[in-house]
Amino acid sequence: MARRKIRVSVPGVAELLRPAAPLPATSDERQATGRERHDQKITVYLSATELLDLEHARLRLRRFGFVLDRGRLVREAIAILLADLDARGKDSLVARRVQSIQEAGTGQDTDEDKGFSESAVPSLTWAQPLAAL
Repeated sequence: MARRKIRVSVPGVAELLRPAAPLPATSDERQATGRERHDQKITVYLSATELLDLEHARLRLRRFGFVLDRGRLVREAIAILLADLDARGKDSLVARRVQSIQEAGTGQDTDEDKGFSESAVPSLTWAQPLAAL
C-alpha cells in the first residue's frame, strides 16, 4: 500500500483575526447586511417590553411596505447608531444616552434606570429620511 503525502494549509493568526470586510471609510458607507448567512453571532437579552417593541417596529415597517425580520431590523438599527457615532462622536445619540446614564450614577443600562429624560436624549427622528432609502 503506497502512502501519499497530503499538505494541509492552515491559516495563520493574522488571517484568522482579520476583519471579514474592510471598515467603511466614511459613515455614509456604513450599511447593514441583508438576508444572508452570517458567520458571527452575538446574544442579546431583551425584556418582554423591548421584544414587543421590536416586533411592533417590524410590523409598522411592514405596513410601510418593508418586509424584514427582527435580525435585519436590529442590524439596520446598529448600522444607524454606528454611522451616527462615526459622524457625531461624543454628540451621537448612543454616546449621549450612555453619558446620561453614567451621570445618573447607576452605571447600568437596564430597564430600571431612569437616569435620562426624554428631553435630554433626542429621538432618532433625524434618521427617518435614511430609513426611506
